[in-house]
Amino acid sequence: MKRYFYFVIASIISIVAVQCATDTKKETGTDTQKATSAAASDTSVKKAKTDTVMVFIGMNSKGIGRFKNVQVAHPLDQAMAADGYKIFQTKCIACHKLSSEMLVGPGWAGVTIRRTPEWIMNWITNTKVMLDKDLAAQTDLVVCLIRMPKQELNDAQARDVLEFMRKNDGEK
Repeated sequence: MKRYFYFVIASIISIVAVQCATDTKKETGTDTQKATSAAASDTSVKKAKTDTVMVFIGMNSKGIGRFKNVQVAHPLDQAMAADGYKIFQTKCIACHKLSSEMLVGPGWAGVTIRRTPEWIMNWITNTKVMLDKDLAAQTDLVVCLIRMPKQELNDAQARDVLEFMRKNDGEK
């Protein structure tokens, strides 16, 4: 059993080391590579968030539910964000703060950096199943100790809340 545990820990450390080394190699490339990557980063398409370690240990970065590919607008849709703020005021503010401070549930600051849009949408619309089957949601439950109740939001309302979360995190 100890051998298996050490193998798992060594594997996770190796993956993190490889991932970090890959990021630093990109930064130390030639001037041509830097110019090419700078031009590519100027596009309005945002790269998908993936976390190799999370996938390795069984955490699905997109969550569990019907949302497999959520397209977010660049720039931010201000009307959707305003509607999302109204929903936040009526359904979310009792348990969540817009800062990183935890109230009943976790604070919303940085949530769109930590989680993919698909995960957030699946969480909002499919909370019970996510808490039962998604390891990231279960990890959050260990910290908060209280299950988030179903909010009865439709897909459009959940998308508005996501857009408001993006605005709260400083997206333009």
